[in-house]
Amino acid sequence: MSSRSVLISGGGIAGPTLAYWLARHGFRPTVVERAQGLRSSGNPVDVRGPALPVAEEMGIMPRLRDVATRATAMSIVDASGRQVARVALPATRSAAGNREVELPRGDLAAVLHESARDDAEFLFDDTIVTLRQDEHGVDVTFDRAEPRRFDLVIGADGLHSAVRRLAFGPESGFVRHMGLYVATLPLGGPAGNPHDVLTYNVPGRLVSIHPSRGHALAAFIFHGPAISGLDHRDTERHRRIVTDAYAGVGWRVPELLDRLRKTEDLYFDSVSHVRLPTWARGRVALLGDAASCVSLFGDGSSLAIAGAHTLAKALAARPADHAEAFRHYETEHRALVDPKQRGIGRATALLVPKTRLGITARDLAARVWSSRR
Repeated sequence: MSSRSVLISGGGIAGPTLAYWLARHGFRPTVVERAQGLRSSGNPVDVRGPALPVAEEMGIMPRLRDVATRATAMSIVDASGRQVARVALPATRSAAGNREVELPRGDLAAVLHESARDDAEFLFDDTIVTLRQDEHGVDVTFDRAEPRRFDLVIGADGLHSAVRRLAFGPESGFVRHMGLYVATLPLGGPAGNPHDVLTYNVPGRLVSIHPSRGHALAAFIFHGPAISGLDHRDTERHRRIVTDAYAGVGWRVPELLDRLRKTEDLYFDSVSHVRLPTWARGRVALLGDAASCVSLFGDGSSLAIAGAHTLAKALAARPADHAEAFRHYETEHRALVDPKQRGIGRATALLVPKTRLGITARDLAARVWSSRR
């Protein structure tokens, strides 16, 4: 059994999942995460499709169900708050045997970390600064920790991946803005409706309130061109961008914008495609959003879990040939990712129509679809 060392950049979803499976195949995984600890915030995500058998094999499904959200439907409302249409959410559409689960992203990351922490080393509040690889390994320097050498390095560090930048080149060569931005923030208390995600649209802009698990979350999703020089860590600029985009919008938007101006827990980013001709370069490979972001609409968390399992299995089956293992992982996982990336445009048009006519047509379709279930 191999005892090769693997450095994984990113402690969110893909990173801990990969660490868990690598440890079980005899590798020595180390996870480095820029944040000081586990992040408690984040929008709700689904564990479904190819992630379900992985989560079941890990034995974490009971825990995931314990921390699942309470949302059962999406209610589309008008400016007065009147319900226009109501659609059951995917995890509640079928009979009780449906295994899908929706939960806050931070809770999913925490469960995955709990599963991996006893068999993997975690370095929080740190990041990779340089990578230098040769035929036999990769020399890594960190912002805080002492330099170390690893057999392999995996970038599971998201849309703005440091590993991708260091090993493959500037972000501008691989990340394509899809014409949307998203901002999310906690509301500090329960939602008025504990079971429905409330959604309100005006042309090109959406705002929603998700009940989560007793701690409601607000989301702003809106169309906009690429913003030159936008720093994904410049929170004050993010506040201004969202406030300007929603100026004059009705329903509960003024109240939500007021909370957005005050919160210390704001997430903001563009909705983007990540496309690379290959996910590996020498002894460095990419996983999750770093390799193939399907941002917001494409089951990113489920694909990250499935991809981590595929990568670990490929490396374990080819202990003497990491290049062939990376190729096998990429071929198998692209078959899941590519259709999701191709479907982003359709999902965008349905969720955030650009015109009043588009909103009307979407709402009518939702009512018809719901009445037939």
